[in-house]
Amino acid sequence: MNRAGGLVPSPRTIEVESLEGFDRLVAAGAVSMRGWHAQSLDLRGRTAALERLDAEGAIFLGCTFDQDVEAGLRRRGALIFPKLEGVPFDPYRAGLYTPQELYAGLDHRPYEELPDALVYHWSIRPGQRHRLDATLASALHDHAIGDALDEFMRSELRAGRATVGVMGGHTARRGTLEFAQAAELGRLLAQTGRLVATGGGPGAMEAANLGAYLSGIPDAGFQEVLAGLGAVPGFRPSVSAWAREAAAVVERYPDGTPSLGVPTWFYGHEPPNYFATHIAKYFANSIREAILLELCDGGVIFLPGAAGTVQEIFQDACENYYSSWEAVTPMVLVGRRHWEQELPAWPMLHRLAAGSPMADRIFLVDSVAEALAVLGG
Repeated sequence: MNRAGGLVPSPRTIEVESLEGFDRLVAAGAVSMRGWHAQSLDLRGRTAALERLDAEGAIFLGCTFDQDVEAGLRRRGALIFPKLEGVPFDPYRAGLYTPQELYAGLDHRPYEELPDALVYHWSIRPGQRHRLDATLASALHDHAIGDALDEFMRSELRAGRATVGVMGGHTARRGTLEFAQAAELGRLLAQTGRLVATGGGPGAMEAANLGAYLSGIPDAGFQEVLAGLGAVPGFRPSVSAWAREAAAVVERYPDGTPSLGVPTWFYGHEPPNYFATHIAKYFANSIREAILLELCDGGVIFLPGAAGTVQEIFQDACENYYSSWEAVTPMVLVGRRHWEQELPAWPMLHRLAAGSPMADRIFLVDSVAEALAVLGG
């Protein structure tokens, strides 16, 4: 499956995701829109160009047109997906989220009234998962996010950098040693040229994104931020206070190192963290999990966690177990006591790997420094 959610390779298409892009194509002398996919564009004022171009095979997703233009495009062979009413998100969006978008209004409104929370509340309305319009909207949205994620992974921000996943529990609280170690791991990964990718939530995920984001500042400043964040240790009882503390750090350091978060509204009780600069948030958790692991071509580091982290370990193990040797990526479990005694995933993983191509690509270590060392950092 490709990241955009399709089951077969995509045909050659042109993603038209801005008015500037549309105008460039027209100015370059285009005569046909076949293969054009225009997403969420306000095309009012472009009627002359639209009428001049051959519309056969064009697709318009949630676009706005001058009066009577839409009907004419349909007659000439264009496929037009209308805007969906009553949906608190753009199912045809052209890019990944930013924390500022998901938390728009945070400075003067509680989290419960912000875009991220409103989308979650929409998704859990009684009977919503069985409504055709809701199912269509969420599926179109996840497809668009997959497409935007593909573009991000091909962008200059990622060029030449391996992507390393950091997985771990959402319960690690700011101000604790566990949180500080996860933040140090994200910082070291970014400083050694890796792109950090997490599940995008709180706890160890927030810490790793934080460490990556602030990887360019001096250590004294980094330690000061860690200490300051401890004033609001977790997202309970107030997501608003937790997010505002993080937003203040981002405002203080606006040019942090990019990193990726891949959260899901399926776990609505876990808000997205504010330190992942690029957020690929999905409705479908199963797709989100598979895509997150697929992205991590530089390996995955598993910090102590519970059910979700255990699931990710064995989902990654399954991919590696059936891969050719060249395609196996490293798996590093951090915390011997946790993974051998408290939740003994390591003995099963070690037994599973025996005799397979992944046998020499799994590691059990006790510190983030050791984790980095086995990845060659």
